[in-house]
Amino acid sequence: MTDPYEASAALPLPEIHGHGLWLRPWDADAGADVQAWLRGHLDPEFQRWNTPLRQTVDAVDARDSLRARAKAAQEAVGASFCVTDAADGVPLGHIGINDVDHVIRVARVGYWVLPDARGRHVATRALALASRWAFEELGLHRLELGHALGHEASCRIAERCGFPYEGTLRGAMFEAGRRDAFRDVHLHARLATDPELRATAVL
Repeated sequence: MTDPYEASAALPLPEIHGHGLWLRPWDADAGADVQAWLRGHLDPEFQRWNTPLRQTVDAVDARDSLRARAKAAQEAVGASFCVTDAADGVPLGHIGINDVDHVIRVARVGYWVLPDARGRHVATRALALASRWAFEELGLHRLELGHALGHEASCRIAERCGFPYEGTLRGAMFEAGRRDAFRDVHLHARLATDPELRATAVL
C-alpha cells in the first residue's frame, strides 16, 4: 500500500475542454501568456480582492510567477490553468488548484478573469471544469474556495458551482494592498460526494 506521506509525483497538467472553454497550462516562455498574467494582476478589480505574497508589476515578475506555478505542479502541490476561449484560444483568465494536501485529499481553488472577459460566466464555467478534473483525475475529496468578505460576485459563482457557504474565517486574508492588516474570508467548499452539477447551472 502506498504511504500517503511519501512525496507525490508531479501533477498532470492536461488540456481540459468544455462549456465553450479550453483550459491549458500556462507557458512562462510565451509572451502572450506573460502579458495576460501581468494584465490580470495589474487589474484594479483583482487588486481590490487579492493581495498576493509576491507582487507582479512587470513582465519579469509575471514570468517568475508563472515559473513558480510550474514548479508547484512539479512538486505536486498545485495545478494552474490559463482559461481560454475554445473557439480562438484567446486568454480569458486563470484558475488554479492550490495547496494540494494528498493525505486528506483537500485543496484550495482560486480564479480570476480579465476585464474584457467579464460578464460571460467565464469563472463559473472554468470552476465547473477544474472542479470535476480535481475530483476525477486527482482523486481529491474536498475543494475549498475562499474569498474576501463583500466579494458578492465570487459568492454567486461559488454557489452556482455547488460550493455552499460554510462560514466566515476571521482575519484570514490580507487587506487589499497591505500585509499589516487583515480581513475576513467567506469559506465555501464542495465534496467529491456532492450531487453532480447540471450543465444548465454553469451556462
